[in-house]
Amino acid sequence: MYFMMMFASKPLEPGTPAPPFICPDERGRVFILNQQRGKKVVLVFYPADDTPVCTKQLCELRDHYEEIRKAGAVVFGVNPGDGDSHKRFQEKHKLPFPLLVDAGKRVAKLYKCGGWLVKRTVYIIDEQGVIRYARRGRPPVSELLGALRSIGAPAPA
Repeated sequence: MYFMMMFASKPLEPGTPAPPFICPDERGRVFILNQQRGKKVVLVFYPADDTPVCTKQLCELRDHYEEIRKAGAVVFGVNPGDGDSHKRFQEKHKLPFPLLVDAGKRVAKLYKCGGWLVKRTVYIIDEQGVIRYARRGRPPVSELLGALRSIGAPAPA
């Protein structure tokens, strides 16, 4: 029952200000979310490096990275693995984006992705720091690109 409840919880709602955080990436560089203002940010919370579903999800983002960049976004993977694990995973799969080290799942908890396992969740944060997209699981890249392109687009008449 607990297992089912853990995965049934909902992510933060679109329209919510993105909780600020600071953490290192795979190379020890300091990442500060608030310094990303002016860019669309894709945060990909995933349970572990080099597992089948996580690898597939992050490699799909790698394969569409130029389209994501053209939509004005930057991508960051987030999980509690250490920097060495992230660096090996990133190099092995030639991931063009940083992997953030979420020690103690602190960031995952802020984003309602914490628990025994990190809940696979994708967020898109707009240029002003507001969550515009939140979805559990592994949404198709086409859905993410559609969401990115709709941010800042005029509302349909």
